[in-house]
Amino acid sequence: MSSLEIGFAAMGVLLVLLALRVPIGVVLGLVSLGGIYAIMGERATIGVTRSMVFEFVAKWELSAIPMFLLMGAVAFHSGLTRGLFDCARLWLSRLPGGLAVATNYASAGFAAASGSSLATAAAMARLAVPEMLRYNYAPSLATAVVAASGTIGTMIPPSILFVLYGMFTGQSIGMLLLAGVLPGLLTAVIYGVMIIIRCKMNPDLAPPIAEEVTWSDRFHALRDIAPLPILILAVIGSMYSGWATATEAAGFGAFAAIIIATVRGSMSRSVLFDSILDTLRSTGTIFYIAIGAILFSRFLTFAGVPQFMSEMADQFAYNPLLLLAVIGGIYLVLGMFLDPMGLLLLTIPIFLPFFEAAEMNLIWIGVLVVKFIEISLITPPVGLNAFVVRGVIGDAVPLGQIFTGLIWFLGAEVLIVGLLVAFPEISLAIPMSMQN
Repeated sequence: MSSLEIGFAAMGVLLVLLALRVPIGVVLGLVSLGGIYAIMGERATIGVTRSMVFEFVAKWELSAIPMFLLMGAVAFHSGLTRGLFDCARLWLSRLPGGLAVATNYASAGFAAASGSSLATAAAMARLAVPEMLRYNYAPSLATAVVAASGTIGTMIPPSILFVLYGMFTGQSIGMLLLAGVLPGLLTAVIYGVMIIIRCKMNPDLAPPIAEEVTWSDRFHALRDIAPLPILILAVIGSMYSGWATATEAAGFGAFAAIIIATVRGSMSRSVLFDSILDTLRSTGTIFYIAIGAILFSRFLTFAGVPQFMSEMADQFAYNPLLLLAVIGGIYLVLGMFLDPMGLLLLTIPIFLPFFEAAEMNLIWIGVLVVKFIEISLITPPVGLNAFVVRGVIGDAVPLGQIFTGLIWFLGAEVLIVGLLVAFPEISLAIPMSMQN
């Protein structure tokens, strides 16, 4: 077999193993090592493995990942995120579908702290779904808004997906993180407007809440959550101003979260221990998959797959919209079977030659790729966020009702993607102004 044939045969084996539910880190590592061995022999395989693994994990930029994870873990375990839903409820409950709108924006805030869609969906399902059901909200709306708004965690900084995308494509991680700010906020706003319009047209979805809320209550709740938005804005602002790189901003965010929790009196040995333990577990999982992905990327290079795909990509050079449509469809299908990080790391080595051949801005493409992954998290029949919500609330709401409610959010996502494609400035405005 030629090197190229070995490359494509290995990709077929990889898809089969993934379909058999073998962990993606194991699949990437085994297929890559087997492929490199078939092409270059035993000594080259050992040499490549030894050098590449060390070179990858020793990169300074990757230290942003455990620091961002530690910031989110401290914010969660110390209770910095606990008042988000109550604050949003007090300020927004008088709107049509006010509790659902509040859940949407509280999820955006929680996602900005945690950087994880699945963690956001799980946490908000515990907090918000019982509250909405208690006020007779339609179960499909109550659960769908949690599953959908949880996806904002992959877009709003700090986003681990942007860090990994930057490492594999050679793009500035700081610019990628800033590029996700406006698309993330746009997603939250369009979700909120859609909820209000639906509930205005059909009040049975969300009966009005007869609750007297004073301005004193509202400002008191705002004061309780103030440290969290200040922390997030400080991290984003330090990158935008050029005062800190993405890695330094991550370290600053983790340190600041610990200081804020200590000053508030919510830091303890157990909180710190649980936060560090969560960070170690998540970092180990991410690095394990990323090492497999970097070996897979090198194996594809040895096999000549990127060069072959670059030649194929010439037909898309004059029709980038077709390329985006095809790749978006692939992400939606693969998202039914893979977690967000595994999906990103598996596909970027394959798709990058197409993007480069079409001469697309890789910062803008990074936003679209992360947005496609977001959408895959809520796409039937295997949207992971829907299953997370179902797992948290149990039998209170059937899975079918959750997906029924998510259809409206998928419609909103079509509009959002259309805006991001038609107006790349939405993604590039902040990074370009930072660069200038």
